[in-house]
Amino acid sequence: MTSRSKANSTSAAPAASPGDPPTVRRRLAALLYEALLLFGVVFVAGYLFSTLTQQRNGLTHHNLLATWIGLVVGLYFVWFWTHSGQTLPMKTWRLRVVTANGAPLSAGRATARYVLAWLWFLPPLALHPLLGLRVPQTLVIAAIWFVLWAATGRFGASRQFLHDRLAGTRVIAVAR
Repeated sequence: MTSRSKANSTSAAPAASPGDPPTVRRRLAALLYEALLLFGVVFVAGYLFSTLTQQRNGLTHHNLLATWIGLVVGLYFVWFWTHSGQTLPMKTWRLRVVTANGAPLSAGRATARYVLAWLWFLPPLALHPLLGLRVPQTLVIAAIWFVLWAATGRFGASRQFLHDRLAGTRVIAVAR
């Protein structure tokens, strides 16, 4: 072993072994990458909806459009989670979603995980119309909620976010 390879091997942080829960930082990085990728998925789905319904105004059929986008994004996640346990960002960050006992996800479990994952965003956003909040107030509440939700991944022996615990799933590290 050369001195250079020794230096590299000693300075590098130990990687999580396969099957271990990844760090919250790594999972949030994958979430950010997922958001960038989903921008394209949502754009194509929105364009398809607008073309098929001949929508000329953003307020026309906006509830139907929101439902359509939710279904398309749900199908995206459920399909990837049930077929390989990984979306493209999860493959990049070497993450896989499995059941609590390590088995691949069924369509029902993947759907439950998708619905429960909306808890990252929906509660603070629901407060906006319910309490008549202004947008800056809603954004502050949403940011606080997001940080608190992300903190749930630091607690407990499984180091899983709350939606994974509720869905009976877990995200694990995958070997290179």
